[in-house]
Amino acid sequence: MTPPTHADVHAALTRIAPFVNRTPVIRSAALDRLTGGRVVLKPESLQRTGSFKFRGATNATQRLDPAIRARGVVAPSSGNHGQALACAAQGLGIPCTVIMPADAPRIKIENTRAWGATIIFYDRATEDRLAIAQTVMDRTGATLIPPFEHPDVIAGQGTLALELVADGGPIDALLVCTGGGGMLAGCALAMEGSGVQVYAVEPAESDDTARSLASGVRERNAPGGSLLCDALLTEQPGALTFSINQPRLAGGLVVSDAEVLAAMRFAFLELKLVVEPGGAVALAALLSGRIDVRGRRVGAVLSGGNVDPATFHRALSDQAATHS
Repeated sequence: MTPPTHADVHAALTRIAPFVNRTPVIRSAALDRLTGGRVVLKPESLQRTGSFKFRGATNATQRLDPAIRARGVVAPSSGNHGQALACAAQGLGIPCTVIMPADAPRIKIENTRAWGATIIFYDRATEDRLAIAQTVMDRTGATLIPPFEHPDVIAGQGTLALELVADGGPIDALLVCTGGGGMLAGCALAMEGSGVQVYAVEPAESDDTARSLASGVRERNAPGGSLLCDALLTEQPGALTFSINQPRLAGGLVVSDAEVLAAMRFAFLELKLVVEPGGAVALAALLSGRIDVRGRRVGAVLSGGNVDPATFHRALSDQAATHS
């Protein structure tokens, strides 16, 4: 695959503008006070389908040749990419099949189905989701649109960083929630040449990008990972995404599950936003002081809001998640 470029992210911004929400940028006096910085947040939890994934899915499907697109699309996804692709496909009137783990949060399963997708469940421990997707492709002629390892997906995700700076003003650093690294790569490309330091933020048990940046090679996560941050569960960074991220990132930050729950609580009480665990890790890094932002202008992505009610209740009631 040919890696996308800074220009591709700008082209994607124009291409997807009629279809996506231009989510707002928000400020919080409480957050600035706690961190000592000037923080600008990009709540992609307010995006269509509830996460940033709709940007990449829209760009990728819009870029397909109409004759190929008519055969449908297929993707493996734990939920957010599946919902996004299903919504994009529904808007184009084409079939969509999503390969989902059987233990995916119910809300993500229900939302994916509501957008008209056909869902095929698999066992994370014993089955190969890509092999299942290949079976669908062989049978239907559908095109694979993976969650992050795709140039058009990466370019689409990066559009949120362009919007953040355009609407919120210049920043010194950008903190990005990270799973496979697609949004991270898109944001790194979007900020290329600007002097903005871009950081990956991950949960402690799924910190493959941080470890890969330290070692210089793609590291793997142990089986299981942070089950709380289901949206960020990956085996290792993508080959394409890591090739983009390695030379462009300022570093990787890692947060605990307790810090993620605290960030979710803060987002609800102070920002009046519902944010899922994987979508709260960048905010968690700020609140826990994983990066010193005193006197700096910093952007952070709240990447999704598709949280299971039981998990959200846990965040609100967890004593470790209390902020004054």
